[in-house]
Amino acid sequence: MRVIAGEFRSRRLLSLPGLDTRPTPDRLRETLFNILAPMMEGAVFVDAYAGTGSVGIEAISRGAKLAVFIEKDREAVEVIKANLASLDIKSKGRIIRGAAALHLASVEADIVFLDPPYPKDTEYQTALDVLSAKPPALTIVQHSVRYAIPDEYEALIRTRTVKQGDNALSFFKAK
Repeated sequence: MRVIAGEFRSRRLLSLPGLDTRPTPDRLRETLFNILAPMMEGAVFVDAYAGTGSVGIEAISRGAKLAVFIEKDREAVEVIKANLASLDIKSKGRIIRGAAALHLASVEADIVFLDPPYPKDTEYQTALDVLSAKPPALTIVQHSVRYAIPDEYEALIRTRTVKQGDNALSFFKAK
């Protein structure tokens, strides 16, 4: 796994062994950040269900002033710490260890990226309900193309969907 573009382009990132963590594919990350490019400079970016932290690190590489990583798995948190240290960007990353739904409401962010484990359908609903109470400027949800995400969650409305292989990105803005 590597950083796609920006300041840390082509730098390698550590990943987790096994199949429990499903990293966002390089091509999908590239598509995501090509869409987000006009909004990245100086943004606060949340990478919820962060895994290895590759999405949040990509955000920093492309100009985000801060990436907040929310991850409950202890081993994944250690990988995020190691990835931030290897790029010498610990000061641009804040790691919150715990369940995303419990911490999303306490984080002030411009952009929130949600990528819950695909089998955990209730995580999508719970996280989007929390964000609906105080919506960020943009929420992006990565999900399986086979998972039907509703177009609205209280104060959030879907404005765009991008499909790539088995993955989809749904973009939500405040109503």
